[in-house]
Formats: sequence, C-alpha cells, structure tokens
Amino acid sequence: MWMLPFLCGLGASILSAWGVGGGTLLLLVMTLFLGVDQRTAQGINLLFFLPTAAAALVFHWKNGFLDKPTLKRSVPWAVVFALAGAWAATAVDVELLRKPFGVYLLASGVSLLWPSKKKSEEPPEDSPEKKL
Repeated sequence: MWMLPFLCGLGASILSAWGVGGGTLLLLVMTLFLGVDQRTAQGINLLFFLPTAAAALVFHWKNGFLDKPTLKRSVPWAVVFALAGAWAATAVDVELLRKPFGVYLLASGVSLLWPSKKKSEEPPEDSPEKKL
C-alpha cells in the first residue's frame, strides 16, 4: 500500500531535480490517483518543495547567482503574499480553489507546448554579424 505513494514521490523528485516541476506533478498524482484532499496535497507539496528550494538557494548563493538588491526588494513582498495565499487557501472552500488551479495548470501546459518566441537581440557593435 505504501509502494505507489513512494514511487510517485520518487518520480516527482527525479523530475524536480531535472527542473520539470515535479511538485506540480506530485500534486496532481495525489489528488487524482491517491485520493488525497487538495489542501492536504498542497501542504505535502510545500513540504516536498522546501528542502529542494533551500538546497537550490545555497548552491545559487555559493556560485554567486543571487542578485542581492533584487532579493532585498522582493523577499518582503514574497512573504506578505505567501501569508495571504496561505490564509486564502484555508479560508476559501476547496471547490472554489479547484477551478482556478485547473485553469492555471491548463495555461501552464499550453505555455510549455507553445512557448512564446523571443525577439532576437541586436548583435553587439563589434560583432561580425553587425558588420554585414
């Protein structure tokens, strides 16, 4: 009975390590196949995400990939909106949460299937492409 949840968690963690978004997949598996309530699944998803995010933060910090001014501006707002989201998730009926979350998942899937094309950047002044 524990094997299916174990394999789902293992698969989601492997996909998450590859940058696929294993947490979202884990949330879908828990709600659709394992019969877990959406709020409980979201809580488990957060517990799944926190160690991964903490490890990523440490490695990005060590490699100098964190922009400190951006962190100083964004962290207070992130905390405020995380608390507001947590309050909303517990205050609102689960059935009201399902539809917007489903729309979000559909929009995310569509954006992955049909990514927007980035505008090409101008080549630098001294590049061979610019001289042509």
